[in-house]
Amino acid sequence: MNALAPFRRGACPGLSAPMQTGDGLLVRLMPAATIALDAMAGLCAAARQQGNGIIEITARGSIQVRGLAAASAAPFADAVARLGIATHDGVPVIADPLAGLDPDAVIDADALAAKIRGALAAQAFAHRLSAKVSAVIDGGGALHLDALSADMRLRAAASPDGVCLHVAIGGDAATAVPIGAIAPTRAGETVGRLLDVIAAQGPDARARDIVRRDGIGAFRAAAGDPWIDAPRPPPRPAAEPVGTHKQRAGHVAVGVGLAFGHTDAPTLEALLDAATSAGAHGARPAPGRVLLFVGLRPNSVSPLVAAARALGFITDPKDPRRRVVACAGAPVCCSGEIPARALAPQVAQAAARLIGAGEVIHISGCRKGCAHRGPAALAAVGRAGQCDLLVDGAPAGCVAIDAMPHDIARLARQRGMPHG
Repeated sequence: MNALAPFRRGACPGLSAPMQTGDGLLVRLMPAATIALDAMAGLCAAARQQGNGIIEITARGSIQVRGLAAASAAPFADAVARLGIATHDGVPVIADPLAGLDPDAVIDADALAAKIRGALAAQAFAHRLSAKVSAVIDGGGALHLDALSADMRLRAAASPDGVCLHVAIGGDAATAVPIGAIAPTRAGETVGRLLDVIAAQGPDARARDIVRRDGIGAFRAAAGDPWIDAPRPPPRPAAEPVGTHKQRAGHVAVGVGLAFGHTDAPTLEALLDAATSAGAHGARPAPGRVLLFVGLRPNSVSPLVAAARALGFITDPKDPRRRVVACAGAPVCCSGEIPARALAPQVAQAAARLIGAGEVIHISGCRKGCAHRGPAALAAVGRAGQCDLLVDGAPAGCVAIDAMPHDIARLARQRGMPHG
């Protein structure tokens, strides 16, 4: 369990509802389709002109633009509209990042997600849901969404009678509670009924809390009788978006990571220039703070990867920066007690190679822990200008900010020592 989770904030800064932070207003975009590279470059220009030029990709694959002002938020939204970047507000319905392009996918999760969003837009209960409520539509491809937590999950799988969608409630693939399988044609109706169960519990309700308190009975009853008899799909190896991925028609996609989830407009513009020269058809943000360039020919991958690496982006899944999760922290965030993101490179260099594969170090500016939902091998949490340290969620002392990277490394070494 993440010891920071009870303190998490509850708002989501959509394009139509910017959020006030320490460096101005923050806007989050949830792209609904591939973004043309010239449109992505236009977004960078708008971020420079209307904001402070900082652009982020979140753990859930959204784009954030920082430093907007009250007077510039509306012009920024207008610029996004003129660029033709398809985004969606409302209940987040997240499809796997290569949906519609992955040759191994069972269904086109993008098309299904669009239908579900349309169905939900007409539902009166949508405004009664918490801003954090979300649904995941997993088409069954290589870049799956097993690590992404959601109030409901739909995973496509082949069955003896055709394609079905396995439905689970309240968590990631390992923790969500399965409730059955349905036909894809029932997806919009079923998701709507399940979300209505959550909405009936009030504006702060989440699926995991309902399941923990009352079980899955209300969800199964609300969905009616669309269930298909199909064996549960097996667990899958973790998806890694950084690197090269197969597409249809002989093309490939290349995933490039943003160190600690952020970059600036000029640096991203330089990467977009390299992607254009390499012949990419467009870009898609992906969960894990990654930008995917799609439609590449295999022989154009190496020049793009070399350019991305030279610009400071992450091109190797084993890069130690991938093992450190940090929020913006002070002074960027109003709640930040320590400069979490500024400290992250030091922590990555000192300690990231000392933890196990698949583990992370979480640097949080305050007790809300917004940047990372799950467990962390080690964590540093800002409090009153110092850092509370945790090892596997257990308190491990308090240190000064400048001593924190060294002490995180010390705790990592001690944690890795054999006992007895």
